[in-house]
Amino acid sequence: MNNFVVKTIANAAALAVAIWLLPDITLTGDNTGRKMLTLVLVALLFGLVNVVVKPVVKLLTVPLFILTLGLITLVVNALMLMLTSGLAGKLDLNFHVQGFGTAVLGGLIISIVSWAMNVVLPDDKD
Repeated sequence: MNNFVVKTIANAAALAVAIWLLPDITLTGDNTGRKMLTLVLVALLFGLVNVVVKPVVKLLTVPLFILTLGLITLVVNALMLMLTSGLAGKLDLNFHVQGFGTAVLGGLIISIVSWAMNVVLPDDKD
């Protein structure tokens, strides 16, 4: 359970950094409390997409992973972010990623920040 909370906090922080740095990734809301709740819900949704969909996509892209020396991971991360944006829209969460290029940059930022947060935050293995 602790690991789930750590991953959600890391995802929320990573998403917040991407939203802050990239004007085409937006999170809107009436007030700060509502925005924070939406950010946590989007982080949970993003985590769910990464747990359920990403392994299947990675398995299907193994040949491309080898061929591109791992650069296809940027495309996979971008697709996961765009899927999260689409699902957020369906769930009435005010989170939107505009364009594939923005999704690639956002995925890169989220990967770096999430990795750093997971290094800093404790987990069940400690």
